[in-house]
Amino acid sequence: MISGNHLVEFILASAAIILVPGPSVMFTIARAVAWGRGTALLSVLGNALGMVVLSTLIAIGLGPALQRSHLLLETVQAAGGLYLIYLGYQALKHRQEHADDMVALNESKPSNWQTIRQGFMVGVLNPKALVFFAAIFPQFVEPEVGSVTVQLLIFGLIFAALAVLLDGSWAIIVGTSRDWFVTSRNRLVFLRTVGGVVMVILGVLVLIPLIVSKF
Repeated sequence: MISGNHLVEFILASAAIILVPGPSVMFTIARAVAWGRGTALLSVLGNALGMVVLSTLIAIGLGPALQRSHLLLETVQAAGGLYLIYLGYQALKHRQEHADDMVALNESKPSNWQTIRQGFMVGVLNPKALVFFAAIFPQFVEPEVGSVTVQLLIFGLIFAALAVLLDGSWAIIVGTSRDWFVTSRNRLVFLRTVGGVVMVILGVLVLIPLIVSKF
């Protein structure tokens, strides 16, 4: 149903947005720094489950409407691009505070169930994922080849699988070298800075095709 080129492009875009140090990545890193790989990996699992629920709700709600209206599709894409730029700006503006919060994390270690549940809430309420699902997914949809809703559901499952793989890598790497991260807050600030810049760039890349198409 989904063409090979669109699928490859989607996977590359998804990998880029997942790797950006946004809410999910920073949450995973914080857990890895505080309590090690096991807790961080359970957080990643819960986060991915939350993303599946979020992407399913968006696919069911937005899919039929996007299939009927090209104007709505462009509007959603434009709003998503602008919001990505806003998220990037906020990440850059508050990168110092976020680093301080992570270094100072001293809560008691949660149980496995609490860890999965908390990861789930981060995933289902993640604004970056919400924007990506609602605004970026539709760019890879091909209404002429089948149901938009089904395509969005497939994209959601692929995105969640990539999130487990890539966020899990963060969990393992940071959990293994946790002392290296907590001994310098500048490293955490750097991660947040890179994340902010990448989100701004992605937002601009979303808006450029929409602007060019009007001329």
